[in-house]
Amino acid sequence: MRYVAIGDSFTEGLGDELPDGSVRGWADRVAAGLAVASDEPVEYANLAIRGRLLEPIITEQLDAALSLTPAPTLITLNGGGNDMMRPGRDMSRLIDLTERAVLRCAEAGVRLVLISGADPSERIPFGGVMRRRGDLLTAELEALAARHGLDFANVFHDTEIRRAGYWSPDRLHLNAAGHQRAAGLILTAMGYPTAAHIVDPGRAESRRLLGEARYYRQHVLPWLHRRVRGRSSGDHRTAKFPDWTPVGP
Repeated sequence: MRYVAIGDSFTEGLGDELPDGSVRGWADRVAAGLAVASDEPVEYANLAIRGRLLEPIITEQLDAALSLTPAPTLITLNGGGNDMMRPGRDMSRLIDLTERAVLRCAEAGVRLVLISGADPSERIPFGGVMRRRGDLLTAELEALAARHGLDFANVFHDTEIRRAGYWSPDRLHLNAAGHQRAAGLILTAMGYPTAAHIVDPGRAESRRLLGEARYYRQHVLPWLHRRVRGRSSGDHRTAKFPDWTPVGP
């Protein structure tokens, strides 16, 4: 099996940091799970880059994925989360772009799995808007997958993963526990039943004024500053695994 993951920060693994400062994430965990299920090494590439909009994912990243030698046998695609955070985005265009990727993979004879990202809307600014857009995009992705006979992993509607214990301090990216749960959901959707990780509820999340002010200063304001300047967290970054990397069982 030769597996390529394409997408944005969700697929890159942001929030699931290792001791050396690199990121792991659900896609790395899925590659390991596939190796365990097949009892043989999996060749794995991860071309996802944080901050990417859907169009460069299904053009630049998909081009690079299909150009790998030897060719991939499996691709997972997630994208659109960054698009939904921009005002005035045409949601129907995101589906059109995704269908282009579906058709390209079908023409190349590569199995494609579509994935909806986890729902961060409960604790971020303008979360209601994100929830409505995410609900719409997820429903359209599910219908698209059904039309083309593709596996679809619906992480967005997993209510457990919305709890605070699965999220990083920025409230936008999953932490290690969140990525572990997402990996279980995705492996199960792909036909490899895996118990989804569950964390202890712990203490109730504190939303006091001082903590909220700190959150906005550390996470929201830098994000707004990048938007005003037309910059992205992924500027000048490259894929973490741009070529085949063996993952053992």
